[in-house]
Amino acid sequence: MTVVKEDGPPRDPRQDPSFDPAGESRRLLRTVRTAALATLTQSGAPFATLTAIATDHDGTPILLLSRLAHHTGNLERDGRCSLLLAQGGRGDPMAHPRLTLVARAARTRSPTARARFLARNPKAQLYADFPDFSFWRAEIEAVHLNGGFARAADFGPTQLLTDASGAEPLIAAEAEILNHMNADHADALALYAEKLAGAKPGKWRASGIDPEGLDLVCGDWTARIAFPRPVKSPAESREVLVELARLAREA
Repeated sequence: MTVVKEDGPPRDPRQDPSFDPAGESRRLLRTVRTAALATLTQSGAPFATLTAIATDHDGTPILLLSRLAHHTGNLERDGRCSLLLAQGGRGDPMAHPRLTLVARAARTRSPTARARFLARNPKAQLYADFPDFSFWRAEIEAVHLNGGFARAADFGPTQLLTDASGAEPLIAAEAEILNHMNADHADALALYAEKLAGAKPGKWRASGIDPEGLDLVCGDWTARIAFPRPVKSPAESREVLVELARLAREA
C-alpha cells in the first residue's frame, strides 16, 4: 500500500504510472451520491447505515440526517465517523474503486450547505424542513482510496479538498450561474456530460460549481467536469465553461 504524503504522492513502482490517487479520490467524492455511514454506538460498537451525500464547495461531505435515526443519536454523542463511497458498475464489485473517509461530523446551519445538498438530491426537498431533520458537515481527517488491484493509497485531507480561498465571488454567484446554465445552456451541459465525462445521453443539469469543477446530475446519474485550471469568479467560470464547450464540440 502506498502512503501519500501531504507534499505529493510518492511513485510506487508496482503501480501504473498514470494512477492519480488524489485525482481519483476527488472524482469519487464529487460523483458518488450515497455513502455508507459508520458511527459509534453508546457502547463503542461500530454501526453502519446508508445515507445520501453532497459536498460543500471545498469538498467537505454534507449529510441530511433525521433525529429519529440511530446514526444521528450516535453522532450527537460522538462526532467521529467514517464514510464509504463506492462506485457501482458491472462485474466484480470488488474491482470498482471506493473511497473511505475518516471524519468528524457536526450540525451546520449554513444556507450554502443546504442549497448544495438539495440541488444534488432534489427529492430531499420533500422532508428537509421536517423538524427532526438537520444538515451536518463531516470534516475529513484521513483518506483511504482503494482504486482496484494495486491501486491503493492513504493520505490526509489537504490533497483531497478543494482550496476555496479567494473564491467568494464564485460562491456568491453559484445559484445565478447554475440557473443560467440550466435555463439557457442545456445543450452545453449534455455535451459536457457525454463528450468530456463519457456519460450517457440525457437531460443533464448543473447541480453545483466550485473552483475545480462543475457537478452534473441526470436522474440517478452524476458526472463531474473538472476544470483545466482553478476558477474563483463568475467571469473566470464563464471563460472556462465556454472553452470546455468548444472542446466538447470538437470531441
